[in-house]
Amino acid sequence: MADNHLGEFLRARRAALRPEDVDMASYGVRRVAGLRREEVAVLAGVNADYYTRLEQGRERHPSAQVLDALGRALRLDPDAYAHLHRLAGTTPGNQFTHTTDRVTPALRQLLDGYPSAPAFVINRTLDILATNALAEALHSPFERTDNLAHMVFLDPAGRQVYSRWNSTAQATVAHLRQAAGLDPDNPRLRELVHTLTERSTDFTHLWATHAVRGKTQDAKHFLHPDVGALTLTYQTFDVRDAPGQQLVVYQAEPASPSAQALSLLGSLHASSDRATM
Repeated sequence: MADNHLGEFLRARRAALRPEDVDMASYGVRRVAGLRREEVAVLAGVNADYYTRLEQGRERHPSAQVLDALGRALRLDPDAYAHLHRLAGTTPGNQFTHTTDRVTPALRQLLDGYPSAPAFVINRTLDILATNALAEALHSPFERTDNLAHMVFLDPAGRQVYSRWNSTAQATVAHLRQAAGLDPDNPRLRELVHTLTERSTDFTHLWATHAVRGKTQDAKHFLHPDVGALTLTYQTFDVRDAPGQQLVVYQAEPASPSAQALSLLGSLHASSDRATM
């Protein structure tokens, strides 16, 4: 028989759970550790014989809905849930992507570990969840610094600070389109798109193009009122323990005019903070 990776995974995860882990009463003597097949079937709402065939490799093509139900029954975390779908050759749904806007203390500490680089954390709808001091300084011309899309399309400073506004606007909308594909029922996304569509014809036009792009790495061009032009590149990192969050870090080419301007910006921001203390 061909390798039965899906069945082996299901058996192993079933064996790792006890009835009390899933709020089930335990009856009779258990000859092996873990839940019984029948118990997993009940929890998932599938036929017990069908589940047995899955474990034994006699059924190898469960639907995505069945896998979602098994993932819930087996208390899989997002990584294990995605692995289950990969083993079966299906695409994970969204219900196991538990997003959060809470930034952990460890991640905030990491942000502060970039003293010479603007760094901040965003969610899928481009809300800015946390920043370090240099990112605050970089975004200081904006009236509001809570959402990148709002800053681009609705803040008066957007077209001045983002010196290549058109490319920034296109990328911003493409990021939101990707978010719509990942989590189409997100109420925050619906609210944001409604606001932007209502108040910005530029956003409305770009949204209708359905361009899609993830936030990975690129160059950004700024014209900051305190230090002038800056050309920065950014890298984006997924926060693995908080699905949907991304850490964005800007940097300037070493010894470049942008690096000097960024250093000056940090000094000015620090002096301003000391003056207000």
